[in-house]
Amino acid sequence: MQELIPEFYYLPEMFVNSNGYNLGVREDDVVVNDVDLPPWAKKPEDFVRINRMALESEFVSCQLHQWIDLIFGYKQRGPEAVRALNVFHYLTYEGSVTLDSITDPVLREAMEAQIQNFGQTPSQLLIEPHPPRSSAMHLCFLPQSPLMFKDQMQQDVIMVLKFPSNSPVTHVAANTLPHLTIPAVVTVTCSRLFAVNRWHNTVGLRGAPGYSLDQAHHLPIEMDPLIANNSGVNKRQITDLVDQSIQINAHCFVVTADNRYILICGFWDKSFRVYSTETGKLTQIVFGHWDVVTCLARSESYIGGDCYIVSGSRDATLLLWYWSGRHHIIGDNPNSSDYPAPRAVLTGHDHEVVCVSVCAELGLVISGAKEGPCLVHTITGDLLRALEGPENCLFPRLISVSSEGHCIIYYERGRFSNFSINGKLLAQMEINDSTRAILLSSDGQNLVTGGDNGVVEVWQACDFKQLYIYPGCDAGIRAMDLSHDQRTLITGMASGSIVAFNIDFNRWHYEHQNRY
Repeated sequence: MQELIPEFYYLPEMFVNSNGYNLGVREDDVVVNDVDLPPWAKKPEDFVRINRMALESEFVSCQLHQWIDLIFGYKQRGPEAVRALNVFHYLTYEGSVTLDSITDPVLREAMEAQIQNFGQTPSQLLIEPHPPRSSAMHLCFLPQSPLMFKDQMQQDVIMVLKFPSNSPVTHVAANTLPHLTIPAVVTVTCSRLFAVNRWHNTVGLRGAPGYSLDQAHHLPIEMDPLIANNSGVNKRQITDLVDQSIQINAHCFVVTADNRYILICGFWDKSFRVYSTETGKLTQIVFGHWDVVTCLARSESYIGGDCYIVSGSRDATLLLWYWSGRHHIIGDNPNSSDYPAPRAVLTGHDHEVVCVSVCAELGLVISGAKEGPCLVHTITGDLLRALEGPENCLFPRLISVSSEGHCIIYYERGRFSNFSINGKLLAQMEINDSTRAILLSSDGQNLVTGGDNGVVEVWQACDFKQLYIYPGCDAGIRAMDLSHDQRTLITGMASGSIVAFNIDFNRWHYEHQNRY
């Protein structure tokens, strides 16, 4: 007997889409071919990005517990389900019927068909309301509802802190997590005077972590007492000689995640060095390059404080090092801390390396030389690709990489480019400012820039749509960082001060802009 051929193979080619699948026809007899994206998603990457933004947004996070209550919780059945309009056919609920007890085959078949067609409600796991997730939107907005917004309770500028030295603040590191021994904003000036300014987590509104009525009127940043009292300033001054041709900027410094050590480059002996923030003393000298080290970068830290450190040099190479949070040294073995070995050597540039960024989560290092394309390496040293900028984008100066794999590069003369990690140019723009500092929000959706004009601007990272402009400052911006809760932006100024801005990325979320 001839084997029956599935009906699918009798269909003409017009019924089969580009991937060889038959999706059938609609009720109006129109053949369903490939999936058509909606008008707002002209490109597949836009469709994926916008849907991910929606699903991972604070707007969803702050309502997640309500969904759990409806599906698995106390609103699944009973009076609360009635109030929430969450009532379904009784056969869909677990335990409502026992099929084995039905002896009538017709009735049993009808019950099974009913369940198959309408599905089944999941098991009820909770009989009390699920606690809300610790969402920034819940903490920022009162009353506790994402649909009830209020006027901003704080001005854009929270505080200005002026240091006595008047030297430009060229590096800012805001390691403000509450569990740290000393939550602080560490600043370094152009004269290599550093300050450990204690962080008080009092910026949040009522209900935020660390909020107390006793501290409600305190400012979030307290100046380092050694700097404020001009006592023991020598403990905060790095006096070791640097190469006179090095321009001191934010790339010359790295602060460990626990605020206990500062790594500094630019020394004439082709080393970079580790200093204790507590004592100000030199704890380690690291050699490895054939010329002066010009830039440093730190990855996100693992549990225990371990992280990657990348050093770039005039010898056109980069070295990847491992920082031990346990031993507080470069390298794994404290017995060989005088001669630590790099984990990898990254090559490919033809000129002096001027900027670098490392992402441990992606296992990638992105670097830029004084001239030429930026390069993407793995942390094992393999060169993956070159990021070729648009015309006139030949001199990269700043790099910021998100954990989603998007790379923002700033070139000379106000030019920006956004690349995917696969090397595709996603967006570009040009602004009328000599940008000195850029950073991405923790979710990679927002870009913050600041430069010689003294203006902080917020952009949508994917397409460089401008979202907000802060009031202009009376000096140029040299460095920036965000607090751990992404609600305070601290900028280092050319006038020797730092400015703390109140920042709220939720306010500029595309969903809120369109709806409210």
